[in-house]
Amino acid sequence: MAKSIDYGNLMHNAMRGLIRQVLENVRKDGLPGDHHFFITFDTMHPDVELADWLSDRYPEEMTVVIQHWFDNLEVNEDSFSITLNFGDSPEPLFIPYDAIRTFVDPSVEFGLRFETQESDEDDDDDTEISDSAKITDADVSEFEPAKPSKTDVKKAPKEAEIVSLDQFRK
Repeated sequence: MAKSIDYGNLMHNAMRGLIRQVLENVRKDGLPGDHHFFITFDTMHPDVELADWLSDRYPEEMTVVIQHWFDNLEVNEDSFSITLNFGDSPEPLFIPYDAIRTFVDPSVEFGLRFETQESDEDDDDDTEISDSAKITDADVSEFEPAKPSKTDVKKAPKEAEIVSLDQFRK
């Protein structure tokens, strides 16, 4: 019997499930309104699959933008795969939910951050969620979307406006 309830892991699993559900809805119906996502993930995670040139360019982590153009979005229980455009070069990506470090939808000021901290008592990583449903202006501004192709620029709506989250903080 466990000595305590592992709330950190329970939250971790619930929030990964939230991401899975959001991506499943996007797979079925497309992105509604101005919604778009910045997803930062660990490129060193053993199950991540991406082109060699991308892993060379982003040896630790990478932020992708799901917005104007994406293809082949497949959502699984433990991962998702998607094809994104990198400088007019479509590249498939396979991303386990466990590799995700941040998930941000700036159109509605929503963000999740997953932090891994090592415990002195265990050799295993304990995942903790810090300010899980809050993001700061600095968090949003650190995400730089990939440059859209010429076709995307013609169809692209105006840039997302970053607004202060101070009013939502306690």
